Amino acid sequence: MPMYEHVFLARQDLSQSQVDALAQEATKIVESNEGKVVLTETWGLRTLAYKIQKNRKAHYVMLRLDAPGNVVLELERQTRINEDVIRFLTIRVDEHEEGPSVMMRKPDRDRKPRRDFDNN
Repeated sequence: MPMYEHVFLARQDLSQSQVDALAQEATKIVESNEGKVVLTETWGLRTLAYKIQKNRKAHYVMLRLDAPGNVVLELERQTRINEDVIRFLTIRVDEHEEGPSVMMRKPDRDRKPRRDFDNN
């Protein structure tokens, strides 16, 4: 079965419980159409690079999916209709990463000591 990663940005004025409800709604859409949500990650409220529909920040959520193409089309259709979602992107991947995504590992990367390249 094809594998996808679906990321959506929700409006900044939503509470975390409303964002979780949006993720739950997306999961229902996928599972009701014979797909499977492997992982749901909430990346939190982050600053956008530029304003989108008068929003400077957005709640980021990523879903890892195992689903046929028609399920992804239905998910995108439902997401496009939802007024709380300001942007979304779905990409097909060859395989899912093990463990958390890069966005969730970022603090771990920052804690590691850097190498000094001036000393040869």
